[in-house]
Amino acid sequence: MLGKNTLKSTLIGGLLAIAGMAVSFQASAACDLVSTVDGKPLAIKVTAEDSDAAKTFLETCKNPYNEIFAEDAKALKKLGRRAYNYNNCTGCHGGKLEGVMAPGLKKQPEGGQSIWDNQWVYPKNGTDKGMFETIAGGTPGKSEKGTMFKWHKQLPGHTGDGLTTDEILQAIAYIRTKYAGKDGKTWLK
Repeated sequence: MLGKNTLKSTLIGGLLAIAGMAVSFQASAACDLVSTVDGKPLAIKVTAEDSDAAKTFLETCKNPYNEIFAEDAKALKKLGRRAYNYNNCTGCHGGKLEGVMAPGLKKQPEGGQSIWDNQWVYPKNGTDKGMFETIAGGTPGKSEKGTMFKWHKQLPGHTGDGLTTDEILQAIAYIRTKYAGKDGKTWLK
């Protein structure tokens, strides 16, 4: 027969396990990624290659790399700028995020290249979740500069070899650190 303390411990442990599953389920449900193109769910899941930062994002929709890069200039250069440059974001958005064939990704001087230079083409890009959805799943071509392809490697029809969750998050954090608006605030909401 089990003693009182053993029974209490087992009961408490069981309740904590159930509470943990509920919290885990709620955290997963809190980050439902949807396509910028059609609003349908994006089937992006945690994989073995994901870092803790990627796993955190997929649970919370908050990009941990924003804080990492804000505090560590070497990490910003090594991971963030590399993710942006090496994955050919520069080909369309420019090496200085100024916009070439695609909209600029930082606040532009007055009288920039297009009406999109001083606002996000897709307002949801003011959030980590929104920008991730736009990069991962592509865009329908709302601006005069056209559409953007799917980039996340878990999505069918992705561009080239595709990008991991980490690579997309690192590029987003790099973009966030390069904001140059008049008000001194970031575009990050």
